[in-house]
Amino acid sequence: MKQLSDIGLAGLAVMGENLVLNMESKGFTVTVYNRSIEKVDAFLKDRAKGKNIRGAHSIKELVDSLEKPRKIMLMVKAGKPVDDLIEQLIPHLEPGDIIIDGGNSYFTDTIRRTHYLEEKGFLFIGTGVSGGEEGALLGPSIMPGGSVKAWPYVKPIFQAIAAKVDGNVPCCEWVGENGAGHFVKMVHNGIEYGDMQLISEAYFIMRNLLGLSNSEMSDIFRQWNKGDLDSYLIEITGDILSYREADGSYLVDKILDAAGQKGTGKWTGIEALQLGIPVTLIVEAVFARSLSAIKEERTAASRILLGPNVFFSSNKQEFIGYLRDALFASKIVSYAQGFALMKAAAKEYNWNLNYGDIALMWRGGCIIRSAFLGKIKEAYDKNPQLNNLMLDDFFREKLIHAQKGWREVVATAVQNGIAIPAFASALAYFDGYRTESLPANLIQAQRDYFGAHTYERVDKPRGEFFHTNWTGRGGNTASTTYNV
Repeated sequence: MKQLSDIGLAGLAVMGENLVLNMESKGFTVTVYNRSIEKVDAFLKDRAKGKNIRGAHSIKELVDSLEKPRKIMLMVKAGKPVDDLIEQLIPHLEPGDIIIDGGNSYFTDTIRRTHYLEEKGFLFIGTGVSGGEEGALLGPSIMPGGSVKAWPYVKPIFQAIAAKVDGNVPCCEWVGENGAGHFVKMVHNGIEYGDMQLISEAYFIMRNLLGLSNSEMSDIFRQWNKGDLDSYLIEITGDILSYREADGSYLVDKILDAAGQKGTGKWTGIEALQLGIPVTLIVEAVFARSLSAIKEERTAASRILLGPNVFFSSNKQEFIGYLRDALFASKIVSYAQGFALMKAAAKEYNWNLNYGDIALMWRGGCIIRSAFLGKIKEAYDKNPQLNNLMLDDFFREKLIHAQKGWREVVATAVQNGIAIPAFASALAYFDGYRTESLPANLIQAQRDYFGAHTYERVDKPRGEFFHTNWTGRGGNTASTTYNV
């Protein structure tokens, strides 16, 4: 074992342990530390036994064991635990040393920590890591951002342990300044919420409207995984639907329909509201989980609030094809909204984001990995200034082709009282985005009527604002004009 380790890692939970084993397997020597010292010793005696991994029983021991500039990765719970650990590390560090936060931190915390540590002479990287336990061990998607000077020191490690695609290209590249890496990871998770909700709605329609068995649905998802919908989440859905317990019963039927969430989807929605970007599908996916969580209320309401009787008499095979088209079209909308949010954030926070590189980073290792992301990379490589993914020729043609089935699925589900918030909101966004004249003129008239908020006119240049004394009782004084 080398006299000094290449990198240290603090936090031996599932992701931390597996990242350490991944690093060691790629030829790096790692020092591990955990607040509960017993975890360090247990890890060294078990999964790390005989490997180039050393343990530290104190912060000082961790820092002293590392080559300079020291690189220490934190894999602890987001929020105060990250700040606390940083404060414990600072007295033992030297200028130029690098702290890496690999947890799901909120990007504004990463912006704050980057400035704070740089002022003290240290370097900081906020790194999004996606792929779960298996990804951490075998190759995750890694999204680093923060102190630019730190990147050359961590790049060999990160790109070695990252997933590889398209001829051994690592799913890891520098994202941008301060909080850019964690912002991109946040959007990744928001899109993940959308993908999962869309898939669950497709399952819901097949089960409750078409009356398909778990075995039939599993076969359909596996077939879909061979075409445009080829992705990790579609693949595991096929596996989940076919999984049986020891008694032969399907496990999925016994799982309570109350979804949990860790907060990153909610953060995506909050930031979208702050920046004024309509990520309607992602927000609906978050609210769908919130609605699922009030299980007892829904159970009581189901006996009181009656809807239509479910009835389907059309061709099932044709409708399954429509459902596939609706799923793919809605997925395009979800990604279009996510990339639009990143574009707005790049402008707001002065980040130089490369959207093609981001798509490539998500192409392998992460939860939303799919063949589809290769087409997104092509779209942004062709036009880095693309305003909306739906305007790219490939995706525009796919959306036009899918429209008939998409509308059929949404209409049929609504007529039968089947809740499909993600499918419906995706279609509404598509229709709203492609509409030249929306009813917002009436909203502006209402705002001017009751609050003198002014309006623009179609027969005047943009940027000129007008106020009308609608009732004859008001004055000519108008409110100041601004948008939040």
